[in-house]
Amino acid sequence: MKKLLAILLAMTMVMALVACGGNQSNDTPPAQDQTQDTPGDSAPADGGEITLWTYPIGDWGKEEKVKAITDAFTADTGITVKVEYLAYADGDDKVNSAITANAAPDLIMEGPERLVTNWGDKGYLVDLSDMFDDTDKSEINAAAMAACTHSNGAVYEYPLVVTAHCMAINLNAFKEAGADQYLDLEKHTWTTENFIKAVDALYAHFNAPVGAVYCKGQGGDQGTRALVNNLYGGTFATASHDKYTWDDPLNIKALEQLKSMPGIAFDASLEGGDEIKVFYQGILKMAFCWNIAQQLNPNLADTGAGLTANGEEIVFMGFPSESGTPALQGGIWGFGVFDNGDPAKVDNAKTFIKWMCDSEHTVDAVKTANYFAARSAAEGTDLSDIWADNEIMNEYQVLMPYLGDYYQVTKGWAGARTEWWTMLQKVGEGADIASTVATYAGNANANAG
Repeated sequence: MKKLLAILLAMTMVMALVACGGNQSNDTPPAQDQTQDTPGDSAPADGGEITLWTYPIGDWGKEEKVKAITDAFTADTGITVKVEYLAYADGDDKVNSAITANAAPDLIMEGPERLVTNWGDKGYLVDLSDMFDDTDKSEINAAAMAACTHSNGAVYEYPLVVTAHCMAINLNAFKEAGADQYLDLEKHTWTTENFIKAVDALYAHFNAPVGAVYCKGQGGDQGTRALVNNLYGGTFATASHDKYTWDDPLNIKALEQLKSMPGIAFDASLEGGDEIKVFYQGILKMAFCWNIAQQLNPNLADTGAGLTANGEEIVFMGFPSESGTPALQGGIWGFGVFDNGDPAKVDNAKTFIKWMCDSEHTVDAVKTANYFAARSAAEGTDLSDIWADNEIMNEYQVLMPYLGDYYQVTKGWAGARTEWWTMLQKVGEGADIASTVATYAGNANANAG
């Protein structure tokens, strides 16, 4: 009898809305449908509306994919989500303009260099510390948790996904030159000593540079930083992220080693995307700008995943290190909440984050991003086998334990990137390496204030 009364009441409410003009948003499922789908659910038909602005993080930049998952969220909670899709070319300008006009979104999806070091540091974002208990902290990747936490202790980003940037090699070329003996293809790692031997073997066989330290601009510069830092164990910034340390003698040693190798070119005509194209064409035999997106579809190739234009096999590798255990640069993406002075909006935004990042629905949210879960489990749902149905994604997870420090949250980051690739250009031109490194690292620290 109670169910019948509930249904009759819901129908009466719907007819009243129609009689008043039916101005209900198309994004909000009708109250009638919610009653039928979830009888007895206490969630209101209209739980309010929140806005989400998202950068193009995997399929989170595609409207049809995002609508599917936000519609599911709305059906569960009654909270509608209005989404705006940002581009990296002008996204920061749009956000900053919205902040100035007191029209910032309720939620934003991006990485710690924007959410923590920029908008969080300036006091625009809500501290999400109350969303993490001891279980959450034990389940979330430690590097991701650290990167999402400001030096003041506030958490300005709730991490959803991570990835590891790496390098890649043309396995056919390595075999042809007899250099495959220097690879650990099971762990996808190699030592500095074996890297040097492999480059020498490749150069002797092909009589041309086989790898390029690209330095036209900042595109893909995570690859050159990781190459230099890993070779002899140098660092890029302090653990507290208050100073750049790439004038570390170990980095100078790495640059001197690279500059001395005829198989490695310092190329100021290439940045990361250009290097990938040349590698894909088979000219270079290794690429330092690589990640899972390229492995799945290098240069948007028609040849299939993990293959060059000539059908040669591409194998992803960690960067070479003396121990064979690399420290990889990572990508971390999640959600931040702008403090717009409306507690109800903040609560709804937190509900959205919990639904996406720590619930049974996290699998769908992660797969929409096409990266890897930032945590091992979400409210009892095991996330470790999330990509078991995708051979390449599943294999790529071998790199996740090698995620290193997320130093992109060091102050003055934008300026430091320019100093880095400009320094590489000078090294390539033949400038004294030690003094050049000291000059440009000093510039980065001066700009960081």
